[in-house]
Amino acid sequence: MSRSRRKRPILPMTSARSERKDKRCWHQRWRTRERDALVNASARGFEEHLSSLENDVSSVWTMDKDGRHYWLRETLFDVADIHASKGRTVRERAVLKVRWLRTLLGK
Repeated sequence: MSRSRRKRPILPMTSARSERKDKRCWHQRWRTRERDALVNASARGFEEHLSSLENDVSSVWTMDKDGRHYWLRETLFDVADIHASKGRTVRERAVLKVRWLRTLLGK
């Protein structure tokens, strides 16, 4: 997997690395509501129980990664050039450019 590449450069519009904490909170809220609903539904019967919907518990717009954007290849190379300009020597700039392209294009 170290040499895998993105087929389509669709990247999240954020600086967050993952949504792990958001998903954990969302699932915890959802499980709590389901548990409470099942405890209350046991007296009436399970036939009347309706599961909670995702939007009842949380919104994807409040999570850290709230959208995705399609990046053109030229834009990715421009971003890598901007970050590589911080290098002091030509070799260091080339290494920084390759590193940023691997970061942006890698999975």
